Amino acid sequence: MTLKALRTICAAVFVCGIAGLIISSVVDNNGAVLTVGLLTVVAAISLLTASAIARREPIDAFEEADAERLEASVQQLIAAGAPEKDVRDLVRAAMRLGRTT
Repeated sequence: MTLKALRTICAAVFVCGIAGLIISSVVDNNGAVLTVGLLTVVAAISLLTASAIARREPIDAFEEADAERLEASVQQLIAAGAPEKDVRDLVRAAMRLGRTT
């Protein structure tokens, strides 16, 4: 199941949950209120969990660590005699390529 499909299902559960809470409150049925509320909570927890797992961007701390390792590699190549401009151009080209795929 895709995240988009889960979001759609959860949105439907939320809308129905609000209506169910109102109707069951008017009818004065505590069991129905509790059941509808718990179903809505399960949908919310499912949506939060799926969204957290499917997060595609890396955490900022990992990006900084990767950037530091990359810069250390660039500095090693420059220290070994590679032209700095060529090395940095190569890194920029690789980053552009990585963003498009």
